[in-house]
Amino acid sequence: MSPSPASSGPEASGQVRVAREANVAIITLNRPEAMNAVTADLALRVGEALEAAEHDPDVRCIVVTGAGGRAFCAGMDLKAAARGERPVPPGEREAWGFAGIVSHPVSKPLIAAVNGFAVGGGTEIVLACDIALAAQNAKFGLPEVKRGILAAAGGAFRLPRAIGSKAAMELLLTGAVIDANRAQELGLINRVVPFESLMDEALAIAKTIAANAPMAVQATKRIARGYSEMEVPDETAAWALSHREMAAVRASEDAREGALAFAEKRAPVWKGR
Repeated sequence: MSPSPASSGPEASGQVRVAREANVAIITLNRPEAMNAVTADLALRVGEALEAAEHDPDVRCIVVTGAGGRAFCAGMDLKAAARGERPVPPGEREAWGFAGIVSHPVSKPLIAAVNGFAVGGGTEIVLACDIALAAQNAKFGLPEVKRGILAAAGGAFRLPRAIGSKAAMELLLTGAVIDANRAQELGLINRVVPFESLMDEALAIAKTIAANAPMAVQATKRIARGYSEMEVPDETAAWALSHREMAAVRASEDAREGALAFAEKRAPVWKGR
């Protein structure tokens, strides 16, 4: 099976595809021409797909992947951002966060099948998942500081929890990008597999989980993740701090310079304000 299956029994189309294989829901970010970069519509569709899976008693596990062979998710869509669009669902569903997933607690286990480039917001989606497999061509990192912003979709506080403080601080402060093997060494992902067998491996794990008692699996995840009435109290303060810091950084001259330098393909000139 390819990493981006031509879904059997598709339930959605457009920027997100949703398919079912036995008791496993497969959510595919479907913008391969834009490296599966996130728009508001994509975020809404992913969030809705997660909600549907969460409330479907026949779904016991969820796999998230990207369409095509280049990218899992390249973060937010910069063209959409230039129009003032945010990479979160609109209205009251904004609380689901970046891509409709990073602050959207669900009890069903989430498996990331990382089929390529997963830098910035792509890494933050991986951090929101419970298990992650990656193809050999996958890349990871949080290079936001190179653009005058920060990893505000959970990366700045989840990465240290996932791989330890020292390794995380090196990646966060340098903005370095790492390959799949290094990501596995650090514990960011569970395993590296050949591209052509990525979805088969992800679905094998998902089906193993789905064969277990669903109430026990979901309760175990809620305990392990620290969920309380489908909120994550341990992350409340971290999200509030992240939002405050990002608001200040986004309004800075350096943030504007970072975006401009990126567009003009030149080194940024930082002013520290």
